[in-house]
Amino acid sequence: MTARRQEPPAPADDVALAPDAGFAEYLAAPEGPDAPSGQVGPDVPIRTVTTEGRHGPVAIRIYGEPAATAGAALVWLHGGGFVSGSVDMPESDYLGRVLASLGTPVLSVDYRLARDGVHFPVPHEDALTGWFWARRNASRLGLDPELLCLGGAGAGGNLAVGAALYLTDAGKPLPAKLLLAYPFLHAELPAPAGGLDEDVMATLPRHLRFTLEDCLRNAENYVGGPVSMASSYAMPGYADPSGLPPTAIVACEYDDVRGSSELFAANLGQAGVPVSYFLARGAVHGHLNHAAGSPEAQPVLDFLAQELASAKLFHSVKPATRDGLPVGQS
Repeated sequence: MTARRQEPPAPADDVALAPDAGFAEYLAAPEGPDAPSGQVGPDVPIRTVTTEGRHGPVAIRIYGEPAATAGAALVWLHGGGFVSGSVDMPESDYLGRVLASLGTPVLSVDYRLARDGVHFPVPHEDALTGWFWARRNASRLGLDPELLCLGGAGAGGNLAVGAALYLTDAGKPLPAKLLLAYPFLHAELPAPAGGLDEDVMATLPRHLRFTLEDCLRNAENYVGGPVSMASSYAMPGYADPSGLPPTAIVACEYDDVRGSSELFAANLGQAGVPVSYFLARGAVHGHLNHAAGSPEAQPVLDFLAQELASAKLFHSVKPATRDGLPVGQS
C-alpha cells in the first residue's frame, strides 16, 4: 500500500512509557470492557455472513432489513484499542439494534484484533474486506450501494478513516458518509480545546480513561513498532483528508481523546470536506459501550441516526468530480 503524506511524530522524550494499567486492562479483556450479560436493545432480524479476506475469513453481522424506501445502510467497526472488543460489545451490538429498529441496516465487521502477533495492516485489511463485501452485495441485500456509509467507535473509527483514505487513493467508490464516535486517530493526543476539567477527570475510574500513555501503547502495538513508522492508513489523523466523504464526528466532554476528534474535524473543514460535530456533554470515552441502553446514550444515537438519514441528501447534491476534485478545479 502507498501511504499518504504526513507521518506521525516520534513520541516526545518526556512521555512516560512505564507499564500502563489502561493498556493492560484492554489486553486482559478481549471481549470488550464492561461487556454485559444478555441482550441490550430492540429485537431486530440478525444474521451473520462470512467472506474470505486476505488473512482468512471475516464475519459480518447484519442487523435489520432494508426499508421500503431506499435509505442509508451502515458498515460499522467496534472499538477496543485494537486489542479488545467484538461485535457483541454494546457500542456495536446495541448500536446495531437501535439503528436497525429505526430503519437503517447495520453491517458490523468482526475484524481481527492486534493480539498474538497480529499487527497492521491485518485489521485495516479486514475492515476493507467487510466494506468491499457490503458494496459488492448491496443490491442483493436490497440496499443502495451509493448510500452505504462507513463508521466506527474508538479504534473502529480509526479503521473507518484509514479504509476511506485507501479507497480515495485507490480510486474506489467511497462511502456516502463517515460516522465516527470518539475516534482514536493520533498516536500522540492533541490537547483538547479549552482543556479538560481535571477535577472531574480525577474522579473517573481508570478503565474510563484513555490517556496519552494508553494511546501510545495501543498505537505501537497496532503498528508493530514505533509510531514514527506508521502508515497514514494506520494513524489517519496525520493524513491529508482531502477527498474524504462528508463526515460526522461524536466527541465526549470528559475524554482524553477529545482533542483528536477536534483536530480531525478542523482538518476536514480546512480541506473542504463537510463535517458535522457533536459534543456529548457529560460523556466519557467509550460512552456508547458504558452507557448503552441509558438515557445518556440517546442524544448520540439520535445524532448518528440523523446523519444517516441525511446521507441520501448529501449524495443527491454531490457535485461532479474528476480525480477527487470538483469539476472546474485543479
